[in-house]
Amino acid sequence: MATAARAAAYFQRGSLFWFTVITLSFGYHTWVVFWPQSIPYQSLGPLGSFTQYLVDHHHTLLTNGYWLAWLIHVGESLYAIVLCKHKGITSGQARLLWFLQTFFFGIASLSILIAYKPKRQKQT
Repeated sequence: MATAARAAAYFQRGSLFWFTVITLSFGYHTWVVFWPQSIPYQSLGPLGSFTQYLVDHHHTLLTNGYWLAWLIHVGESLYAIVLCKHKGITSGQARLLWFLQTFFFGIASLSILIAYKPKRQKQT
């Protein structure tokens, strides 16, 4: 594949470590916000005690934080599309992958795109 074509279709999957951390964290946050009565607090040690305190005293903050986190992910994913254009990524598939990966994994994906430095074509 030519360099220009490769740059136009650039996509890099993020770190499995960060994707796992984010998935587990968002999953736990979802569980805490929507089904707090089903959490086995006493089985989770210090995390369970802390979570129960937050649910009992700051559930509105947890809920607002949950929706704010999703809103931030929407903003990051839209910014990823802008960055794709700025960096010369013109492939629709690559742009969609950046959008989706950034929507679900936020800065763990967006930081890869921000760090990407496409090689500039020499003008003849």
